[in-house]
Parts: sequence; structure tokens; C-alpha cells
Amino acid sequence: MKLILSIVNHDDAGAVTSALTKRGFSSTKLATTGGFLMSGNATLIVGVDEEKVQTVIDIIKEQCHSRKQMIPTATEMSYGYYPSMPVEVVVGGATIFVVDIERFERV
Repeated sequence: MKLILSIVNHDDAGAVTSALTKRGFSSTKLATTGGFLMSGNATLIVGVDEEKVQTVIDIIKEQCHSRKQMIPTATEMSYGYYPSMPVEVVVGGATIFVVDIERFERV
């Protein structure tokens, strides 16, 4: 048994969970916040047999998309903060962890 933890952009979370459900996989979605941009993410939790791990990863890859976003920056001067040029960053996609499960019980 494996536990798949996938951190996805909140814009992609609905599509991922729908696609997983259509393919017969149950998932739990947790609302989370990223550390860099402090933006909304979703952490998806899926428990599967080892031979189905790649199928779940493929579904996540199909539904998650990278996109570019402009973020404001600020410069600290002696009298306060002054705005500077915004920076373009790539957001989205997915970060996926696959963890071995030693024991699983449904109660």
C-alpha cells in the first residue's frame, strides 16, 4: 500500500479530484497555503495499491498546469518600503510524494 501526497495549485484541484473520481480513486482534499507566494494550494491524499501509483501520478500530471504570474516586490529604504518592478514567476504544476504504508485499517 502507498500513500500519495500531492500539492497542487487551487486552480487545478477540482479537475484533479474529478479525474481521480472518474477513474475510481478516492481522495481527500485539504486546503493549504504555499510558503513562497502565500497562495492557495490543495494537498490531495490518495491511498492506493503499489501497482496503481503510476496511474494516479499520470492523472495528476494530466490535470495540473504551470502558469506564469506577476508578483509585486518591495525594497526597504530607511523611510519605509518603496515599490519596485514586479517579478514574473512560474506557479502551478504539482509536487508529489509517495510514501510506504506500514499498516492500514479501516474502522
